[in-house]
Amino acid sequence: MAVQRVSPASLIAITVLAGLAAGTYWLVQRTLPSDADRTPYVKKHVPDYYADNMVISMLSPTGLTQYRVNAVHMTHFEDDATTAMTLPAVRAFTPDSPEVTATSKRGTLNADMSVVDLYDDAVVVRQPGPRDPEMRALSEHFQVLVNEDIVRTELPVTLYRGQSVMYGDGMIFNNISRAVQLLGNVHGTIQPAELGKKPPVQPAATTGAPAAPAPSAPPPTTQGPKTP
Repeated sequence: MAVQRVSPASLIAITVLAGLAAGTYWLVQRTLPSDADRTPYVKKHVPDYYADNMVISMLSPTGLTQYRVNAVHMTHFEDDATTAMTLPAVRAFTPDSPEVTATSKRGTLNADMSVVDLYDDAVVVRQPGPRDPEMRALSEHFQVLVNEDIVRTELPVTLYRGQSVMYGDGMIFNNISRAVQLLGNVHGTIQPAELGKKPPVQPAATTGAPAAPAPSAPPPTTQGPKTP
């Protein structure tokens, strides 16, 4: 078998190339920052994605839809994973109970989708049931606690229930028990029909004239918007 002989020129070329490779590797290692010098990436409160005409469903422990959130536009932020919404609408799904919806001009949704905040011309509407008239609450802020099934506000609120109207400095509405609690300075007008009593009948005049008719009831409130 023939033995190949390496010429001195080839040895010099191999030595030069090896030196260049070693020098290049050394320069790269010198220019790379060490682990101690590397600054960790800090998330900022900037949008990382958008969506239009979004629909988010929140499920109950049994797997059924408990709440559904619609919005014309949403913006998600990377630092706290919150979502800003334009024209949000929240609908509660409660079996065998009148529908409850909440709308506003803008809103926010927290990272784990357990809290929905509704701001600016916020309205909560409970549709009429077999024994209850429509209930409508107006405020500048309502907060929906999904896990507790509660809607509340710490701002002044106007509450319409049928033909009655009440005012308060805050409100707590339990969607399970359907109980409404007004807070702070509460005042308003409750119609006799809302108390389960018949309105009093005016007695006839002594001259024998017929009794004056009772004043007509104000028109019922119009039905509020429903979540699509």
